[in-house]
Amino acid sequence: MSWKDTYQVWKERTDLDPTLMQQLEAMSDDKEIEDAFYGPLSFGTAGMRGLMGPGINRMNVYTVRQATEGLATLMESLGDDVKKRGVAIGFDSRHNSHLFAHDAARVLGAHGIQVYIYDNVRPTPELSFAVRYNHAYAGIMITASHNPMEYNGYKIYGEDGGQMAPKESDMMTGYIRKIEDIFDIKLADEQEMLNSGLEVVMGEDVDHAYLQLAKEVTVNPELAKEYGKDMKFVFSPLCGTGRMLGERALRQAGFINFEIEPTEAQPNGDFPGLKNPNPEFPEAFVRSIALGKKVDADVLIATDPDADRLGCAVRQPNGEYQLLTGNQIASIMLAYILEARKQAGTLPKNAAAVKSIVSTNFAGKIAESYGVTMINVLTGFKWIADQIHQYETGKADHTFMFGFEESYGYLIKPFVRDKDAIQTLTLLAEVAAYYRSRQMTLYDGLQELFKKYGYFREKTIANTYAGVDGPAKIQGLMKKFREEAPADFAGHKIAYTEDFSKGTKTSADGQVSELGIPESNVLRYVLEDETWIAIRPSGTEPKLKYYIGTSADTLDNANAKLAEFEKALQAFAEE
Repeated sequence: MSWKDTYQVWKERTDLDPTLMQQLEAMSDDKEIEDAFYGPLSFGTAGMRGLMGPGINRMNVYTVRQATEGLATLMESLGDDVKKRGVAIGFDSRHNSHLFAHDAARVLGAHGIQVYIYDNVRPTPELSFAVRYNHAYAGIMITASHNPMEYNGYKIYGEDGGQMAPKESDMMTGYIRKIEDIFDIKLADEQEMLNSGLEVVMGEDVDHAYLQLAKEVTVNPELAKEYGKDMKFVFSPLCGTGRMLGERALRQAGFINFEIEPTEAQPNGDFPGLKNPNPEFPEAFVRSIALGKKVDADVLIATDPDADRLGCAVRQPNGEYQLLTGNQIASIMLAYILEARKQAGTLPKNAAAVKSIVSTNFAGKIAESYGVTMINVLTGFKWIADQIHQYETGKADHTFMFGFEESYGYLIKPFVRDKDAIQTLTLLAEVAAYYRSRQMTLYDGLQELFKKYGYFREKTIANTYAGVDGPAKIQGLMKKFREEAPADFAGHKIAYTEDFSKGTKTSADGQVSELGIPESNVLRYVLEDETWIAIRPSGTEPKLKYYIGTSADTLDNANAKLAEFEKALQAFAEE
């Protein structure tokens, strides 16, 4: 059917959800209607994410039910044991998250599938933990992470607590697309599910189990207790899910002298005053900075609405605050972990850290200096989870120390298999306490690492191509970079090109070797000065992402190089 036909089907439904019916009647712009109905909301290996509202290209009760019906059909095809193991469900503070989560539960219930659902909002990493805690087959997290308030999403997890593996995710997508009538999906009565035990409500039992394991995140308990009691810092959950678990994790680690930004402390799907509740942006720290100056805080820490990502700002010598990048936060935490473990004599000989291929070389240099292996994996925390699984099952001889992505996602202890801002909150507070014990701040600590390893700078550029023509534009640009790539960027020659869609590494003289990594639609150019440039489409949003990583002997020189590469990259893309 055309988008007009699909739109008409929705218009003619007399039993349409009343709120969606009202929104549908208010739609008058043809472009808006076409965008909502031209095709189904993309479902990838991480799930789906989009604007809320009526339409097959929107997040609403019908698209959520459709996705869950696909999961239920997959589980039925695998047998009764899988159905008995069930699905864990979590949700964040966004509008409709509670509704979507409970509709998903009712779809599963109609298939006789066991459901474990949280009693209230919880962080995404605690959903990952709950999958493992309940030995469930899968997990569903209703969240749009750090997107604006108009968005919501549906993240799907596999039995290891990591994002669902591509094989199962592709099977689920196939079942979703076979559903002919999005309105004809059976729903169980939730009260009957509760009465029969088919639905189990999770709460303090899982919180307590998570927090017991979170104690292991602290590397040096005495350091945290000695300096944590008087070290001042500000914590903001940005109106999301991070406060309850984050505050308890901090206090059990010995940190008691912190302030929670009051206007951002409680869950609120309106995210008042936060156009983008994203801790990588300066505007997310405006109120924390004001409070930080008032209480003379060393560091400001913010978690995104589903508390899987974390950002921070550090006090400089002039009293102003500077935001750190995700790469810088990861590097300073990795350096602390490895040094502390080395000093304690507990650094394993087979220690390994894991990062995505678009993350900084800074962390790699730090790992190398400690004799620690740095493993590079594809973007998506499921690949870090996969490495941990290999270590635990003996398929690779390494001990996991730390994992991260440049996009402000980190994991310290693998009892969770996704980004975990609650763990990171605790460790970063400890790192700040460590530098305080040396009469230094986190800012000073970063400068110390720069002087030792070099001045590294990175930048991510995300260009949005929304609407019907968006996918074609993104594909066209990827084709251009593959087929018409220049020999150099900003005067620096390309030493070799990595095309992850083919699994090949091609040097400037034409020699080709295998990458030995799963296929993905990513290009990566490594230049002769070790600068690297990567290009890939986003897996959850209509964006093409460009990544640049470079280094120099001074910060000014590194910044200048970064600006040159960005200019050259944008110029080639716009030719």
